[in-house]
This record gives sequence, structure tokens and C-alpha cells, in this order.
Amino acid sequence: MWPDNETELDFLNFSGVADTVAEIIFQAKGRPISIGVSGRWGVGKSSMIKLIRKSLAGRKGEESKFVFVEFNAWLYQGYDDARAALMDVIASALRGEAERRKTGVEKTKELLKRVDWLRAAKIGAGPALALTLGIPPTGLIGEIFELGKKLGGTKIDETVIAEAEKTASDVESAAISILKPKASSSPPKEIQALRKNFEDALSEMGITLVVLIDDLDRCLPETTISTLEAIRLFLFLENTAFVIAADDEMIKHAVKRHFEGVTDDDLVTSYFDKLIQIPIRVPTLGTQEVRAYLMLLFVMNSDIDALLKETIRAKVCERLSQTWQGKRVDRAFVQSLGTLPADLVSRLDTADRLASLMTRATGISGNPRLIKRFLNALAIRMAISRAQGVGVDEAVLAKMLLFERCGNSKAYTALIAAVSEDEQGKPQFLSEWEEDAAAGKKLELKAPWDDPFVAEWLTLPPRVANLDLRGVLYVSREHAPLITPEDRLSSDSAEVLGALLQHPDMAESLKGKVVGIAPAEKSVIMDRLLERARQEQEWGVPGILDALLVVSDADPAQGARLAAFLTDRPPSQIKPSIVPKISDQSWSTAVYRKWNESAVSTTVKRALKSRI
Repeated sequence: MWPDNETELDFLNFSGVADTVAEIIFQAKGRPISIGVSGRWGVGKSSMIKLIRKSLAGRKGEESKFVFVEFNAWLYQGYDDARAALMDVIASALRGEAERRKTGVEKTKELLKRVDWLRAAKIGAGPALALTLGIPPTGLIGEIFELGKKLGGTKIDETVIAEAEKTASDVESAAISILKPKASSSPPKEIQALRKNFEDALSEMGITLVVLIDDLDRCLPETTISTLEAIRLFLFLENTAFVIAADDEMIKHAVKRHFEGVTDDDLVTSYFDKLIQIPIRVPTLGTQEVRAYLMLLFVMNSDIDALLKETIRAKVCERLSQTWQGKRVDRAFVQSLGTLPADLVSRLDTADRLASLMTRATGISGNPRLIKRFLNALAIRMAISRAQGVGVDEAVLAKMLLFERCGNSKAYTALIAAVSEDEQGKPQFLSEWEEDAAAGKKLELKAPWDDPFVAEWLTLPPRVANLDLRGVLYVSREHAPLITPEDRLSSDSAEVLGALLQHPDMAESLKGKVVGIAPAEKSVIMDRLLERARQEQEWGVPGILDALLVVSDADPAQGARLAAFLTDRPPSQIKPSIVPKISDQSWSTAVYRKWNESAVSTTVKRALKSRI
């Protein structure tokens, strides 16, 4: 299995770009600079950030000149104001560094106090707005509000009195610690003082602060804008460098949502451009890079010696820098770098075959994160195959998984139906197509098979027309159910089920079709959806929940089954975001009460409080 996170190991020869960015920061000599690392989700922005830090921190004799702060706005979303959180993270990091270096300590203490003051300046805004709108406020003032309702009742017991004393003490402590620093100041004065204090602290410490902002494109629009506004507070100050990784299209979307009514794309683009001095785009991967990436993933996951792994990685990256000269990264090249076991060579062959399709298929398009997810899904299904003694060939499974991920969903449903209906589980209708594709003949295919992907997929070995694929579909049931005659599903219902499993986030668009399905078939569909749902380890708003809710809305009996399923989830799996998600369901109150009586987290119980 391959972890779906960033790495400091370069698999794609990104180090050349990272070294260039590091050199730009170094040559700035303390002058303020902002660099934007852009690219689509999953292309390697986070890894590029890590490589930039590694390159800058690895400069001999210059290590002490740079202090790094990494900030992930997505982690704070829903728990803290992103703007305040960024200020706090920067101020706290500088305070720690000052104490370690024994210089700039007083300046950094003052900086923290000013950050606290700015947090305090907006302490009453949230509750005041909440009360105006008639909704319960949050935080300490919210606790006072709730307590007041209890004290206004007819019965006041010792528990309520104790709670009142504790809340009063908490409010007093918070007021003293937050409001003490600058009671007579104002936000504009404090912001200006904070910026000067920040510059003075960096100057006294003799460092350049490098702030690495990541995962902005995972945030909701308000969190994205809040973070960008906080960056603006520190931006263009001496001895600072900001490196901001984000999908620029997502930034544009956030700006449009924030400045409602703005339709001019130039105005939207200029907002981000004003923050970014130097834009860097993560390089797009071609077939050579995808092939190299696949092979290195297999190499790093093998049992060969660690030194040989690193040798292969370095040589492959070096080779990638020469592909413009016509040099290739392929199985033969990797095999020439050392003695490799037979099973690894077999996987390198698989990488060789898959690279072209993974580069061109719209479902993957050479995206490193999607490639990892594909290989992880393949590894899981192979493990299921071995555990249950199904005996699936890895090359066949990889080919079918590729169709499942990248092919037309209607064509894949038809392929599953053909396997299910054949007594030997063979999609024999593919035989003539495979022959023609292998011979290089032009295929004249009708919908839903008239897709360039299908033509190339048919040429990918091994041929499957005369293979029993029932085992492959059995281990692929999480997305592609093997519909047996006992399931009693019509072809239309089977197609709906396949679509709900493959694209649960699009379930709402299938509601009309689900309503028209017979009750007995709805029950079978719910069976399969619940099978898939049991694999989820966190119940916030996973995609499969949308599919379950659509079937639940279409049939009250299935709603009762979904309610029972949700109440049976382990309390640790329940997340606050599921509470509003199911609020409009007739059975939600019963589920809320069950959760509230269980050991769910405090944040979940807070979310439940206003619903019960």
C-alpha cells in the first residue's frame, strides 16, 4: 500500500523546480517575496512544498538563516478562524525560535500579545450576530446564554449553581488573559503595530521566516479567503517569504463566492495575482513521467535493499531530465540498475503497459494521487483475492479496474451484465473487438462503447473475452456488484446501482430513477449500498451517504434500515458534519438521541444539542 500524502522523496524529477524556487528565496537576501505553487488537486503541490523546504534547509552554512512555519488551513476549518489561527501559528513559532536562540524574546512575547488582542477585538461579534438571527451563540458567551436559559427556569438545583460558578470563572479568566494587553487600542493601530513588531522581531533574530501554506484548495471558500486575508497581513514585510500551494481555479471560485456578484474573471484573477509575485506551476506529467512514477512506486514497495531503492530512484530522476534527448525510462532501463526479483520485474511490466492509458484516460490523466489510489485499490483487491482463495490474475484485475475507473459507466455496467449472464462468466462479445484492435483495424463501435479509451483498452494485454471474470467481479464488489440471477434486478435497476456505487456524489441526479424502481429491487440496492458503506471508517459526509439518502427518501422502509445502520456505527466514527446532513430525515431525531446517549465526541454532542 502507498500512503496518500506528501513526500520529500522526489519520484518525478521535481527537485529541479524546487531548487530553483529555493534559490529565488535565497537570492532575495531578506527582501519580501511571495511564490505561488499552482496545479490541480493531487498533482504534487504538497510534495513540491516539502522539496522546496528540503532544498532551502539543506544549504551548507546557511541553515540557521531560515525558520520555517508550515500552515494547513484545512486542519483548522470548522474549529478555529483561519485568519486568527495563522497569526497564532506564526507568532508561537517565532516565540519558540526566539527562546531557542535566546534573542528577540521580548519582541516575540509582544507579538503574541498583539495577536491575542486582535482575537479579542472580535469576541462579541459572533454571539451578537447569532442572537440577532435567533440562533444559539457559541464559545464562552454562548455558554452564558445557555446558562441564562437554565437560570430562568422554575427549578435551580446544585448542578446549575456549580455550572454558573464555573462559567463565571472561565469568562473572568478569558477576559483577563485576552483583554489585558491593549485595552485602549484600536484594530488599525494594532495591525500596524503588529506588522512593525513582526519585522523588528525577525530583524533582531537575524532570520528569514519562510511560511509554507498548503491545502487551500481543500478549504471552503470562506476559509480560503480568511487565510489569504491573514497572509496579506504579513505579506511584503522584510525578511519574509511566503510559498502558497493552491489550485488557482479553486482560488478563483472562492473569490467569486466571497465577492458575490463579481463576474469579471480579470478582477477575480487579479485578487490572487496581487498576493503572488512569482507563479510556479507543477509540471504536467507525460507518459515517460507516469511510467517512471509507477515503476518507482513498485520499487519502493518491494523488499529489495534500501540502498538499491535509493540508487534506482536517483537514476530514474536523472534519466527523466534527459528524456528530451529521446532517452526512455522503461522496464529494461530500471532492470539494468540492479538485480531485481521476478515479482518486481512482473510489476514493472504492468507499469509499462498501464502508463500510456493512465496518462491519457480522463479519469486519471497522469495525476499522481489518482495513480496511487488506483494501485492501492488494486493491492486491496489482490489481498481479498488471496484471503478468500479466489485466484485472480493481477494483470486481468488491473485491466478491469482501469475500465471501472476510466471507462464509460454505462459500458462498464453492460460488461458486468455480460459476465453475470454468461454461464462461464466470459464477456465473449469482446472477442471480435479484441482481434480487430490487436490487428490495428479501426473499430466502428456504437454507444456506449464509442469511446477512444475503449479502443486503447482493448489492445492492453491480456485479452479477457475468453477469460472467466466472475472472480474479478467478486473481489470488486465495493464498486462493481456481481449481479446474480438471485438478485432479481432488472437491467435498468442494475444500471442505477452501478451508478450509485461508482459516483455516489451524483446520487441526487438519479433520484427520479430510484423512485420508479420496484420496492423489492430497492431493498436489493440498499443491501449493496450498505455493504459498501460498512467499509467507511469515518461518518462525516462520505460520498456513499448521498446514495443511501436517495434510496432512503424513495422508500421509507429503506430509511428505517439506514437509521438502524447509522445508530450501529462505533461512536468514534461519528463526526459533527453528519448531524446537519441528515437533519431533514423523518428518522433523524431518533438517531440523534441514540448518538447523544453514546460515547460520541464532545464536538458531536455540541452539534446534536441544537437538534434534539
